[in-house]
Amino acid sequence: MTISVFIDGGHGTTGLEIRDRLAAREEIALIELGDAERKDEGARRDALHAADFAVLCLPDDAARAAVALAEGANVRIIDASTAHRTTPGWVYGFPELEAGRREEIAGAARVSNHGCYAATFLALVRPLVRAGLLPADYPVTVNATSGYSGGGKAMIAEFESGDAPTAFRNYALALQHKHIPEMHEHSGLDAAPLFSPSVANTYRGMIVEVPLHLSAIAADAPALRGALAEAYAGSRVVTVLGEAETAALDFVTLERCADTDRLEIMVFANPATGQARLCAALDNLGKGAAGNAVQSLNIMAGFEEITGLRL
Repeated sequence: MTISVFIDGGHGTTGLEIRDRLAAREEIALIELGDAERKDEGARRDALHAADFAVLCLPDDAARAAVALAEGANVRIIDASTAHRTTPGWVYGFPELEAGRREEIAGAARVSNHGCYAATFLALVRPLVRAGLLPADYPVTVNATSGYSGGGKAMIAEFESGDAPTAFRNYALALQHKHIPEMHEHSGLDAAPLFSPSVANTYRGMIVEVPLHLSAIAADAPALRGALAEAYAGSRVVTVLGEAETAALDFVTLERCADTDRLEIMVFANPATGQARLCAALDNLGKGAAGNAVQSLNIMAGFEEITGLRL
């Protein structure tokens, strides 16, 4: 079976990454527009109506406009923007997040790709809330660092021109970030987490960390690790490091999962202090964006889930 796919916004960072994962696949025919056509609303409408699947790699308002252009078509849409991540009627496209989520994605007409920060945060927190190990009313904080490619064309140009003022900086100091609504809604927490994101002078990669006081949640490291391992048992994309593997690490690099579509989870703890650090690593352009979109596309089209992924 061959399917047709249109990547709307295919010349942006995420779009190019998706195209690279699909270009050599014989079962996928890419619908591509020339430089002038891709800015022409009529040409884009025609492409959306001709495609079996469309992946939107656009700013939020443009993604909403593309959905409107697709009205009346049979095209099934994966939106990589923030626009529909908490919108009723859209399936949140994180296949590993909940039991039955793959089946929801498989049958969906509209799927919203998760955010990169949100994916790593939810991968750590959601299974523990679901298992009752992390109380829903726990005041969760999350610290995260991404490669600069997550900031889009302007930030990429800034860092690669040599004009970036520093090798590392935090941001969202007003305690607002576009990923927070999905982090809250899909975590099961009563309140949104306190989110502290940063960007480093490296192109790709991401580390997200959730610190916990074990005495406040009445759970120890083996219980946390066990619940996470059970949640992702059998996954070839999300893996949980065992106690010995984690103990062997002196540090975790930002680039640990760079250039892959994997997500790795680690639980660090000190029983003497009663503290733990939940840590997850991925590539912000891989499992954090393009890799996950391709994974959802595979599920929707009935292909092997990991086809074309970089594992």
